[in-house]
Amino acid sequence: MIGLGSYAFLWQQSDRVPAPLGLVDVLERTRDLGVDLFQICDYAPLLTMTDTELREAARAARRLGIRIELGTKGVVTEHLVTFLRLAELFDAELVRSMVYAPGFRPSLDEAAALLDRVLPDYEAAGVALALETYEQVPTADLVALVERVGSDRLGICLDPANVVAGLELPRDAVERCAPLTSNIHAKDFAFARQEGWVGFTYSGAPMGEGLHDYPHLLATVQPEARGINEIVEHWLPWQGDPETTVQTEIAWTTTALDYLRSIR
Repeated sequence: MIGLGSYAFLWQQSDRVPAPLGLVDVLERTRDLGVDLFQICDYAPLLTMTDTELREAARAARRLGIRIELGTKGVVTEHLVTFLRLAELFDAELVRSMVYAPGFRPSLDEAAALLDRVLPDYEAAGVALALETYEQVPTADLVALVERVGSDRLGICLDPANVVAGLELPRDAVERCAPLTSNIHAKDFAFARQEGWVGFTYSGAPMGEGLHDYPHLLATVQPEARGINEIVEHWLPWQGDPETTVQTEIAWTTTALDYLRSIR
């Protein structure tokens, strides 16, 4: 299933634009785009919302017919238990996380021990935990960690764009992670020469116009056959002013949805 994530609304929810969207606003925009899956990912207000606000957001998702996934960072037991409780509130079947969180970079041994502690709760609740590929943990190490823990509720959130900063090739990451992938972040990316030819900028691109060989990912991972959701994100730089940035973000989302639907 193709869904949208918080990073597809990054600027529209930012305080850099007039009247930023709230969580329920974003869910309504998602429904308007004909999408019925949304991943609330790295959305800081989620942890400061009152119980009433959380319940209202969960009711809005149900009213709109939108399935929810959640996303956070880190493997600290108490934090992942908090997100399991949130997953139960939102009827979410998946929580995406990362090995590292701000202020805590566990060794792989420490990460395995922490995951061993919390995964029985996830298994009992029927909620999956997906650890994202990114540059701070080599993909081979992430695969080894997931295999070592060995839970059928622990998998990988595959984001090939992230691994480039660790000098890995996206195609290699796709092939290495495919058997363990349980979630996908779908965005395109490209390099552009900086002014004066003094280096490159590695940033986002409209889906289908960058370097991401997404057909290869589809053929290798087979998300539709395996029931793996693909969550649209963007790496959209600020476009100089709020109106241009927001309109570009909206256009990129439409482009991504059209592209992903066209290549099935």
